[in-house]
Amino acid sequence: MNRIFGKKKDVAPPPSLTDASGRIDSRVQAMDEKIAKLDLELRKYKEQLKKAKGPTAANIKRRAMETLKRKKMYEQQRDQMAGQAFNIEQTSFAIDSIKDTQTTVAAMKDAAKTLKAETKKLNIDQIEDTQDDLQDMMEDMNEINDMMGRAYGMPDEVDEADLDAELACLEDELEGLEEGETEAAPSYLQPAGMPVEPSAVPAGAPAADAAAEADGVDAFGLPLAPAAQSS
Repeated sequence: MNRIFGKKKDVAPPPSLTDASGRIDSRVQAMDEKIAKLDLELRKYKEQLKKAKGPTAANIKRRAMETLKRKKMYEQQRDQMAGQAFNIEQTSFAIDSIKDTQTTVAAMKDAAKTLKAETKKLNIDQIEDTQDDLQDMMEDMNEINDMMGRAYGMPDEVDEADLDAELACLEDELEGLEEGETEAAPSYLQPAGMPVEPSAVPAGAPAADAAAEADGVDAFGLPLAPAAQSS
Protein backbone atom coordinates (compact mmCIF):
# COMPACT_ATOMS: atom_id res chain seq x y z
CA MET A 1 0.00 0.00 0.00
CA ASN A 2 2.82 2.38 0.80
CA ARG A 3 4.34 1.67 -2.63
CA ILE A 4 1.09 2.56 -4.41
CA PHE A 5 -0.17 5.54 -2.44
CA GLY A 6 3.09 6.50 -0.82
CA LYS A 7 3.82 7.08 2.84
CA LYS A 8 2.27 10.06 4.57
CA LYS A 9 4.87 12.58 5.44
CA ASP A 10 5.26 13.43 9.12
CA VAL A 11 4.15 16.99 9.81
CA ALA A 12 6.52 18.86 12.08
CA PRO A 13 4.89 20.39 15.15
CA PRO A 14 4.43 24.15 15.02
CA PRO A 15 7.11 26.15 16.79
CA SER A 16 6.32 27.10 20.33
CA LEU A 17 6.68 30.53 21.85
CA THR A 18 9.67 29.29 23.83
CA ASP A 19 11.45 28.24 20.64
CA ALA A 20 10.65 31.52 18.92
CA SER A 21 11.80 33.53 21.91
CA GLY A 22 15.05 31.55 22.06
CA ARG A 23 15.80 32.13 18.38
CA ILE A 24 15.11 35.85 18.63
CA ASP A 25 17.28 36.18 21.75
CA SER A 26 20.18 34.49 19.97
CA ARG A 27 19.81 36.83 16.96
CA VAL A 28 19.69 39.88 19.25
CA GLN A 29 22.87 38.67 20.94
CA ALA A 30 24.57 38.24 17.55
CA MET A 31 23.53 41.77 16.57
CA ASP A 32 24.97 43.15 19.80
CA GLU A 33 28.29 41.45 19.03
CA LYS A 34 28.37 42.96 15.53
CA ILE A 35 27.55 46.41 16.90
CA ALA A 36 30.32 46.06 19.48
CA LYS A 37 32.86 45.23 16.70
CA LEU A 38 31.75 48.26 14.69
CA ASP A 39 32.21 50.44 17.77
CA LEU A 40 35.81 49.22 18.00
CA GLU A 41 36.38 50.11 14.34
CA LEU A 42 34.93 53.58 14.86
CA ARG A 43 37.25 54.16 17.81
CA LYS A 44 40.20 53.07 15.65
CA TYR A 45 39.20 55.46 12.88
CA LYS A 46 38.87 58.25 15.42
CA GLU A 47 42.45 57.73 16.61
CA GLN A 48 43.68 57.61 13.01
CA LEU A 49 41.91 60.88 12.13
CA LYS A 50 43.84 62.64 14.87
CA LYS A 51 47.10 61.90 13.02
CA ALA A 52 46.00 61.77 9.32
CA LYS A 53 45.81 64.77 7.00
CA GLY A 54 44.72 65.46 3.45
CA PRO A 55 43.54 62.58 1.23
CA THR A 56 44.37 60.02 3.93
CA ALA A 57 42.01 61.68 6.38
CA ALA A 58 39.26 61.85 3.72
CA ASN A 59 39.67 58.12 3.02
CA ILE A 60 39.45 57.32 6.76
CA LYS A 61 36.32 59.45 7.09
CA ARG A 62 34.69 57.62 4.17
CA ARG A 63 35.35 54.21 5.76
CA ALA A 64 34.16 55.52 9.11
CA MET A 65 30.88 56.67 7.51
CA GLU A 66 30.31 53.23 5.97
CA THR A 67 30.99 51.60 9.34
CA LEU A 68 28.57 53.99 11.04
CA LYS A 69 25.85 53.19 8.45
CA ARG A 70 26.24 49.46 9.10
CA LYS A 71 26.08 50.10 12.84
CA LYS A 72 22.86 52.06 12.47
CA MET A 73 21.36 49.27 10.33
CA TYR A 74 22.28 46.61 12.90
CA GLU A 75 20.88 48.74 15.71
CA GLN A 76 17.58 49.14 13.79
CA GLN A 77 17.37 45.37 13.20
CA ARG A 78 18.19 44.71 16.84
CA ASP A 79 15.44 47.08 17.98
CA GLN A 80 12.94 45.33 15.71
CA MET A 81 13.86 41.90 17.06
CA ALA A 82 13.72 43.26 20.62
CA GLY A 83 10.15 44.41 19.92
CA GLN A 84 9.25 40.95 18.61
CA ALA A 85 10.79 39.36 21.70
CA PHE A 86 8.71 41.68 23.89
CA ASN A 87 5.52 40.71 22.04
CA ILE A 88 6.37 37.01 22.46
CA GLU A 89 6.94 37.51 26.17
CA GLN A 90 3.62 39.32 26.52
CA THR A 91 1.81 36.52 24.65
CA SER A 92 3.51 33.87 26.77
CA PHE A 93 2.54 35.75 29.91
CA ALA A 94 -1.08 35.95 28.77
CA ILE A 95 -1.15 32.20 28.04
CA ASP A 96 0.33 31.40 31.44
CA SER A 97 -2.22 33.70 33.10
CA ILE A 98 -5.08 31.90 31.31
CA LYS A 99 -3.74 28.51 32.42
CA ASP A 100 -3.37 29.72 35.99
CA THR A 101 -6.92 31.08 35.90
CA GLN A 102 -8.24 27.75 34.63
CA THR A 103 -6.40 25.92 37.41
CA THR A 104 -7.80 28.34 39.99
CA VAL A 105 -11.36 27.97 38.69
CA ALA A 106 -11.09 24.17 38.72
CA ALA A 107 -9.76 24.23 42.28
CA MET A 108 -12.56 26.57 43.39
CA LYS A 109 -15.20 24.31 41.79
CA ASP A 110 -13.80 21.30 43.61
CA ALA A 111 -13.67 23.27 46.86
CA ALA A 112 -17.30 24.37 46.38
CA LYS A 113 -18.38 20.73 45.95
CA THR A 114 -16.49 19.72 49.09
CA LEU A 115 -17.94 22.62 51.08
CA LYS A 116 -21.45 21.79 49.90
CA ALA A 117 -21.06 18.14 50.89
CA GLU A 118 -19.69 19.04 54.32
CA THR A 119 -22.41 21.63 54.90
CA LYS A 120 -25.09 18.99 54.33
CA LYS A 121 -23.70 17.10 57.33
CA LEU A 122 -24.71 19.98 59.61
CA ASN A 123 -28.24 20.63 60.84
CA ILE A 124 -28.87 24.32 61.38
CA ASP A 125 -31.89 23.66 63.61
CA GLN A 126 -29.83 21.42 65.89
CA ILE A 127 -27.08 24.03 66.10
CA GLU A 128 -29.63 26.71 67.00
CA ASP A 129 -31.20 24.45 69.64
CA THR A 130 -27.78 23.73 71.12
CA GLN A 131 -26.99 27.45 71.33
CA ASP A 132 -30.34 28.11 73.02
CA ASP A 133 -29.73 25.31 75.53
CA LEU A 134 -26.28 26.67 76.34
CA GLN A 135 -27.69 30.16 76.83
CA ASP A 136 -30.41 28.83 79.16
CA MET A 137 -27.88 26.86 81.18
CA MET A 138 -25.62 29.90 81.51
CA GLU A 139 -28.56 31.97 82.76
CA ASP A 140 -29.41 29.23 85.28
CA MET A 141 -25.81 29.14 86.48
CA ASN A 142 -25.77 32.91 86.94
CA GLU A 143 -28.99 32.72 88.95
CA ILE A 144 -27.54 29.93 91.10
CA ASN A 145 -24.37 31.92 91.72
CA ASP A 146 -26.42 34.95 92.75
CA MET A 147 -28.41 32.79 95.16
CA MET A 148 -25.30 31.20 96.66
CA GLY A 149 -23.66 34.61 97.03
CA ARG A 150 -26.41 36.08 99.23
CA ALA A 151 -25.35 37.17 102.75
CA TYR A 152 -27.36 35.97 105.76
CA GLY A 153 -28.50 38.27 108.57
CA MET A 154 -27.92 41.45 106.64
CA PRO A 155 -30.56 44.20 106.64
CA ASP A 156 -32.51 44.39 103.46
CA GLU A 157 -32.47 48.15 103.08
CA VAL A 158 -30.29 50.93 104.46
CA ASP A 159 -31.31 54.48 103.67
CA GLU A 160 -29.51 57.82 104.08
CA ALA A 161 -31.17 58.47 107.46
CA ASP A 162 -29.61 55.29 108.89
CA LEU A 163 -26.24 56.32 107.47
CA ASP A 164 -26.44 59.81 109.02
CA ALA A 165 -27.42 58.36 112.41
CA GLU A 166 -24.54 55.90 112.32
CA LEU A 167 -22.05 58.63 111.43
CA ALA A 168 -23.37 60.82 114.27
CA CYS A 169 -22.88 57.99 116.78
CA LEU A 170 -19.34 57.44 115.58
CA GLU A 171 -18.62 61.15 115.93
CA ASP A 172 -19.92 61.15 119.55
CA GLU A 173 -17.74 58.13 120.39
CA LEU A 174 -14.66 59.85 118.97
CA GLU A 175 -15.36 63.00 121.01
CA GLY A 176 -15.74 60.91 124.18
CA LEU A 177 -12.41 59.20 123.56
CA GLU A 178 -10.66 62.54 123.05
CA GLU A 179 -12.09 63.91 126.33
CA GLY A 180 -11.01 60.79 128.23
CA GLU A 181 -7.43 61.15 126.99
CA THR A 182 -7.17 64.63 128.60
CA GLU A 183 -8.00 63.20 132.11
CA ALA A 184 -5.54 61.19 134.20
CA ALA A 185 -5.32 57.68 132.98
CA PRO A 186 -5.68 54.81 135.50
CA SER A 187 -2.55 53.09 136.82
CA TYR A 188 -3.21 50.01 134.69
CA LEU A 189 -3.27 52.17 131.57
CA GLN A 190 -0.09 54.07 132.46
CA PRO A 191 3.09 52.86 130.81
CA ALA A 192 5.25 50.61 132.91
CA GLY A 193 8.48 52.18 134.26
CA MET A 194 11.84 50.75 135.19
CA PRO A 195 11.84 48.09 137.98
CA VAL A 196 12.88 49.38 141.44
CA GLU A 197 14.88 47.57 144.10
CA PRO A 198 12.55 45.83 146.58
CA SER A 199 12.73 46.97 150.22
CA ALA A 200 13.25 44.70 153.22
CA VAL A 201 9.72 45.36 154.36
CA PRO A 202 6.93 44.61 151.88
CA ALA A 203 4.96 47.60 150.80
CA GLY A 204 1.74 46.17 152.23
CA ALA A 205 3.19 45.20 155.74
CA PRO A 206 2.28 47.46 158.72
CA ALA A 207 4.91 49.35 160.72
CA ALA A 208 4.25 47.27 163.89
CA ASP A 209 5.14 44.05 162.13
CA ALA A 210 8.41 45.59 161.00
CA ALA A 211 9.31 46.68 164.54
CA ALA A 212 8.44 43.21 165.94
CA GLU A 213 10.66 41.50 163.44
CA ALA A 214 13.50 43.83 164.48
CA ASP A 215 13.10 42.57 168.11
CA GLY A 216 13.29 38.90 167.03
CA VAL A 217 9.60 38.09 167.52
CA ASP A 218 6.74 37.99 165.09
CA ALA A 219 3.50 39.98 165.18
CA PHE A 220 2.03 37.51 167.72
CA GLY A 221 5.03 37.78 170.18
CA LEU A 222 6.49 34.40 169.28
CA PRO A 223 10.21 34.05 168.60
CA LEU A 224 11.19 33.87 164.95
CA ALA A 225 12.84 30.84 163.45
CA PRO A 226 16.63 31.04 162.91
CA ALA A 227 16.26 31.10 159.14
CA ALA A 228 13.83 34.02 159.41
CA GLN A 229 16.20 35.88 161.78
CA SER A 230 19.17 35.39 159.48
CA SER A 231 17.17 36.81 156.58
